[in-house]
Amino acid sequence: MSTSLLYHAFGIRGPFQYVNTTYSSGEVTFKIEHKKHIKCPHCKSRDIIKRGTKERIFRLPPIGLKSCYVRISNQRVECKACLKIAFIPLKFAPENCRYTHSFKRLVLSLTPVMTIKAIANYLKTSWDLVKDIQKSYLKRHYHRPSLKAVTHIAIDEIYCGRKSGFMTVVVDLDSRSVIYTQKGKSGASLTAFWQRQKRTKTKIEAIATDMGMAYVSSVKQHYPDAVLVIDHFHVIKRYQERLTELRRSLQSSTEASEKGILKGTRWLLLKSPEKLDTNKGEDVKLKEALALNEPLSIAYYLKEKLQHIWKQGSKKEASTWLDDWVDQAKGSGVNMLKSFAKTVVKFKDEILAYYDLNKMSSGPIEGINNRIKALSRQAYGYRDWEFYELKIKASHETKYAFSG
Repeated sequence: MSTSLLYHAFGIRGPFQYVNTTYSSGEVTFKIEHKKHIKCPHCKSRDIIKRGTKERIFRLPPIGLKSCYVRISNQRVECKACLKIAFIPLKFAPENCRYTHSFKRLVLSLTPVMTIKAIANYLKTSWDLVKDIQKSYLKRHYHRPSLKAVTHIAIDEIYCGRKSGFMTVVVDLDSRSVIYTQKGKSGASLTAFWQRQKRTKTKIEAIATDMGMAYVSSVKQHYPDAVLVIDHFHVIKRYQERLTELRRSLQSSTEASEKGILKGTRWLLLKSPEKLDTNKGEDVKLKEALALNEPLSIAYYLKEKLQHIWKQGSKKEASTWLDDWVDQAKGSGVNMLKSFAKTVVKFKDEILAYYDLNKMSSGPIEGINNRIKALSRQAYGYRDWEFYELKIKASHETKYAFSG
């Protein structure tokens, strides 16, 4: 029975035979040995000389709550035909590992629904062993994602914490998968990606990115013929950051009696009017703040108008709307708006390229960024940066299980 159990349940196949089973301290150990007639692992000759053995123990999947192991005295042989000396290979276990393929498959099957710590506790093994099994699998499948069919990409940076800093992320907009990651957010962070991409000889047709000059300059240097799109999400995000700075500066210069009106309006200014909670009086509070300060009021209403650039029926209509917005911003008398208007004019062609590419957007990359942040929160950060990058590249295939 034990021979059949080892074969069917644990995948112990090859020139081995069952010897006995021992039970000790809640553990089950199966002892096996090589069959009498063994061959040279290189030339398959039977003309060999035995040159000692080495005791080896491997982890098996548990039976119930009992940890299981398989023990074998691995035979070392010298072949008279090919003159080579080697141990008989144990094909039921990965090379240089102390666990079987069946144990590895169990760990990988638990990965989508359990944390590393939970798997380690369940299998009564070390945290590092579980992590190394996951890392070796990810490295084999996601170390260098294929770039052959990549034609539309999005580039963005994500903040990975105080110690790690920023990471540059490149996403294939067709497959929604992360195809490149690199520490930093400078143009140099993309150098390795451009080199790999050009070796594939696949032409990148369009690239979506933010308004940072580091990425824009790198794109224009390496792929000047690609259509560059400044995504509407990043334009609005940049404007909202400037609007927040304006509110903060106005609040600091406002008289003490009026500061209370501006206090707590940061998120109200960023919300769309239709999303204000009337039950909490958010619309009233915002109206009071806008009535108090004219520059803030102008900046708020121009924020709403800016969003309509990407809601026009054609590129020509969008261009007219954009020009009108720039004229209003320049004539507002608000320095923040004048400065932002110059930035919009500078990137006008890239902003309107949204209409040339069937309203292409880097919106998916924001969802991926949220997924990356969730990975980091779940693990409370990563000590192994390579493992972190591999988890990110595999995240598009992750299926989350929700309990409840």
